Amino acid sequence: MSKILDQSIFLLVISFLTSLQSTKVLSEWKKCGDRECETAMSRVIATTDYLGPDCRYLNFKTGEEIMVYSKLSRKNENLWTGSKGKDFGYFPRDAVKVEDVFTAEEVEVLTKEADFLCLHGDKYAFE
Repeated sequence: MSKILDQSIFLLVISFLTSLQSTKVLSEWKKCGDRECETAMSRVIATTDYLGPDCRYLNFKTGEEIMVYSKLSRKNENLWTGSKGKDFGYFPRDAVKVEDVFTAEEVEVLTKEADFLCLHGDKYAFE
């Protein structure tokens, strides 16, 4: 009986951890201007105010300029990654208008767990 209970708890823990992991990753793939995703792909202007659901998202107001560094692909193509001043995060592509394209060639690369971390002070945390 104890062995069956141990196996049931183990399966429950595995199931829980799997569901937690799936909420962390917004997409397994992204498109960038280079393999390291360090080159700005484009400059966009916000066409609407946006307040993201958590610290992984970039908040902005209409008219603000954002530099785009990557675009999630395959699973979630609506989210792009960019910076505004010192702030960096995800935002919906339909909330911006492309002003300048810096690179027409896009490289698709796998995302990393670190792509979906929130920075709180000096610690990283998953939402």
